[in-house]
Amino acid sequence: MSELYIRVAEDESEEPMEIPSEDDGTVLLSSVAAQFPGACGLRYRNPESQCMRGVRLVEGVLHAPESNWGNLVYVVNYPKDNKRKMEEIDAASAVKVKRGFQKTSDLIVLGLPWKTTEQDLKDYFSTFGEVIMVQVKRDAKTGNSKGFGFVRFADYETQTKVIAQRHMIDGRWCDCKLPNSKACPDEPMRSRKIFVGRCTEDMTTDDLRQYFMQYGEVTDVFIPKPFRAFAFVTFADDQVAQALCGEDLIIKGVSVHISNAEPKHNNIHQLFHNFPGGLASLAAMLGRSQYQFPSSHV
Repeated sequence: MSELYIRVAEDESEEPMEIPSEDDGTVLLSSVAAQFPGACGLRYRNPESQCMRGVRLVEGVLHAPESNWGNLVYVVNYPKDNKRKMEEIDAASAVKVKRGFQKTSDLIVLGLPWKTTEQDLKDYFSTFGEVIMVQVKRDAKTGNSKGFGFVRFADYETQTKVIAQRHMIDGRWCDCKLPNSKACPDEPMRSRKIFVGRCTEDMTTDDLRQYFMQYGEVTDVFIPKPFRAFAFVTFADDQVAQALCGEDLIIKGVSVHISNAEPKHNNIHQLFHNFPGGLASLAAMLGRSQYQFPSSHV
């Protein structure tokens, strides 16, 4: 006798699966449950009345309606509590899948030791999760490291974990964060210059240069004269400058605040109005700086 299969689905609208019957034409509930875990029975739609009918179940054996399974699609029955639990599991899985597909971004790694290589960077960050890209930024002419790099992870949760802490790489503490260009895609201009507020008079240009060199190559440091409690630092790479904006850093035991140095042509009149000492003091500085001073820091 050739083996007979009946068509079974979780819902009438879904594609059915064929389940084998026994030699006597019955179907074991265990055969159904093997494909549909938690199943407790079957039902089908009566072709004449269009009502759903239950399939007779006796001691774990399902019996064909009117001794013939026909070409109907049989729908799986689940206990109410079990169905609710399965729906909760499906919902939780959907959330996990959605979270799992959140896109990762390139993270900037600030403060890298000059000797750190891309392999060193990959070996370190691989302890957190799968790394799909590492890069140490280097000078095009000398090949020397610029003191920062980039890393990208395969998993979004790994990225979140890495951003939340500082990292000791080759004996130096490094910061790993989203570049401001990623966090604020509407940023109109990417400047290489930062405004350092709350400076003290004992801070020299050499002090600032030595401090900020740990984040990347510094091309210029400017402290206004007469002293105005702030300074400008310019980096070779705009991504380093943007990554530091908004940070509070400790220099010579003093907390300084880092913000964007805004282009003066955006609001030159506001520059004159806000600058302490008036136009005379400002004019002495314009030869060195093309940027206005944020009014919140002066």
